[in-house]
Amino acid sequence: MNRRRLLTALGGLGITGASVMALRGDFSGLPLGGSDRLPLEVKTIDARGSEAGVASVPQQGQPTLIDLFATWCAPCKEQMNELSTLYEEYGDRVTFISITNERLGGTFTADDIRSWWRRHHGEWTVGVDPESDLMAALGAGGVPYHAIADASGEIRWQDAGLSPVETLRPKLDQVLDET
Repeated sequence: MNRRRLLTALGGLGITGASVMALRGDFSGLPLGGSDRLPLEVKTIDARGSEAGVASVPQQGQPTLIDLFATWCAPCKEQMNELSTLYEEYGDRVTFISITNERLGGTFTADDIRSWWRRHHGEWTVGVDPESDLMAALGAGGVPYHAIADASGEIRWQDAGLSPVETLRPKLDQVLDET
C-alpha cells in the first residue's frame, strides 16, 4: 500500500470514530477544562431576553450554560422546554446563552431566529456563530449540544443530544457549589 492510500485510510478511520462518538454522545474520554480558543466572542441578536451586540462565551465571573442549537432541529425545539425550566430556577445565578451556527442572509434572517425564539419561549441571550467557531472549540459534532462552564470559564461538563432537566440540574448545582 502506498503512503497516500495509508494516510487516506487512517484519516477515514479517525473521521468514522469521531462520527460514532458524536452520534452516541460519548465524549466521556475527552478532556474537559475548555479549549485554548475559549472564551470566544459571538454576535448576539435583539430578541426576547437578548440584546444585539457581542457576548463572550463562556462568561467570566458566573457559571455559564451554553446551548448550541438550530432552528431546523426538532430535538432543539424539545430542549427549549428543559432550558426554560432551568432558566426559571437558575437565571439569576447562571448565565444562559444559546448559539446557532446558521448563516443569516438570503432567505434566513435574524427575524426568523427571533420568531423561533419567541415561539419556543427563549428568555436569555441568543447569538449566531456562522463560522461554527464555538462548535469547533467545544468539539461539538452537531446540535443540540450543551456545555457548562464554571465562573472562571473552565468547561466542567459537556454532552451531545437532548439534555433533560434531571441531567442538567445536578451539573449546575455542582458547579454552583464549587463557586
